[in-house]
Amino acid sequence: MKYYRQKSHTIYDNKYHLAWIVKYRKNILVGDIGYRLRDIVRQICEEFQVEIIRGSIKPDHIHLFVSIPPNLSVSKLVQYLKGKTSRKLQQEFPSLRKDFWGRHLWGIGYFSVTTGNVTEEMIKQYLEEQAKQPDDDQFFKITS
Repeated sequence: MKYYRQKSHTIYDNKYHLAWIVKYRKNILVGDIGYRLRDIVRQICEEFQVEIIRGSIKPDHIHLFVSIPPNLSVSKLVQYLKGKTSRKLQQEFPSLRKDFWGRHLWGIGYFSVTTGNVTEEMIKQYLEEQAKQPDDDQFFKITS
């Protein structure tokens, strides 16, 4: 059986692979900073009901494989993760402030890709099977 998550009125399986880099690709996510980053990411994800399936913190970037509820956009999640981790890490590790004098710990942007068991072909086939009567528009049919 497939693994689906539930909210009060929704059943979903929204999985994303997210990644972003440290500004200037500096190798700072090691030792205590790496462990503290992991703790902060876990706290933020728990707060927003995001399930961390897998994660990896490299010295100059981070990878997360997460399941995100449908009421939370990917961009908003990454905004929270990058913003809150940057602020907390720079507060707790003053040595970071001299390397990142603009208060920006993370590089601009991020990588995001969806995953799942349902392919485009499976969705197209399912929608084609739903059509019970011919229609002029072959790509967006109205079924009764």
